Amino acid sequence: MRISPDRQRSRIRERLETIHARSEKSTSWRGTVRFLLQLVNRDGHVPVKTRLTREDLLFLAEAREDVAALSEMALRVLCLHRPRQGGGLSSDPDTPLRRCHTCMVSWPCATYRALSEPLGG
Repeated sequence: MRISPDRQRSRIRERLETIHARSEKSTSWRGTVRFLLQLVNRDGHVPVKTRLTREDLLFLAEAREDVAALSEMALRVLCLHRPRQGGGLSSDPDTPLRRCHTCMVSWPCATYRALSEPLGG
């Protein structure tokens, strides 16, 4: 049985919203990691004693799969939305007109900007 495009879009949106909500509720380890890296023993392990919330555990349980899925999706979208020569005349020969390969709007397109801005690109 085939899933309707609307239902499929709804499922994707639900998964992304769940990932986002779970990450917002969990504790950031960014500052702690610097300290923990100093505790790596000869076996390459760090003995960690910490308190984890329910939200932290739920986030950590799915983090690897979520990051893999999100990065795969972003890579596919990035592959589709890339610059190409736009044709036409340009007043500056060193910077020719470019358009998005997929949506054909001026480069960078809105999709590319939506991907690049959260990543600092």
